[in-house]
Amino acid sequence: MTTLTKPPADAVLVRRPGPQELHPARAHRRRRALELSLALAVPLFLLLLWQLAAAQAWIDDRVYPAPSTILADGWSRAAAGDLWPDVWATLKRVVAGYAVGTAAGYALGLLMGSLSLVRAALEPLLDALYVVPKLALLPVFLNMFGLGEGPQVALVAATVFFFVWISTMSAVVSIPSGHRDAGRVFGASRWQMFRHVILPASLPSVLVGARIAAGVAVLVIVASEQIAATNGLGHLIFDSRALFQNDVMFVGIVCVAVLGVIFSELIRRAGRLLTPWAPRDRGRGQS
Repeated sequence: MTTLTKPPADAVLVRRPGPQELHPARAHRRRRALELSLALAVPLFLLLLWQLAAAQAWIDDRVYPAPSTILADGWSRAAAGDLWPDVWATLKRVVAGYAVGTAAGYALGLLMGSLSLVRAALEPLLDALYVVPKLALLPVFLNMFGLGEGPQVALVAATVFFFVWISTMSAVVSIPSGHRDAGRVFGASRWQMFRHVILPASLPSVLVGARIAAGVAVLVIVASEQIAATNGLGHLIFDSRALFQNDVMFVGIVCVAVLGVIFSELIRRAGRLLTPWAPRDRGRGQS
């Protein structure tokens, strides 16, 4: 039988510091290197598996061209200048619609978050419009703006607006009352209350909504270009599929993915510059 002995009352528990406590900078670099390796290894493995499946005829390479074929076709189209007009057309629409939608959503979100009567008057209507699929509004925008860039930009703006509006209004409403009371005690004016209380307290949540809206904006514009556009990456994908040019179709899909990642990453980095006091994203490492 094993006998358990009670440690003496004056025993001292000693905890030795680990590598993160002894060398935090070195541990952070190792963590970042591990995260970067995993981020590159997973898509690289999937691409190699896809390449192998096409080479071994496990899949029909006429329907699913090998990554090497897609890369070669994309390179040749880019070198010939055939790809950039579509990329530029999509990029212009996304940036213009995103700017309009963000500005409108942020302004209305601040107003509704600060004034309860305005919120009570407009929130039910906006909630009803929010659940309407945004592509269903494309015929409305076509009737309003006609053919051209107007409907595409308006559709992106309408999509982005709701994401930014909801995140801004929720962020302003959820500011602790103690923060506002502190501003009033110090005699802060309306501008000072906004500058030193509302803006810093709400901006991190607002930027999260803006980052989500950046990805959704790319999705919406591609879907819209497949329906009512004569250029752009969405039109390229749809048109090449109709002509059974699947390698060109996948080139367009890859360009959309890269564009979405870059756009979302730019918004994330802008958010980190504008809100240095906010916690960093999980999984990105802490410095």
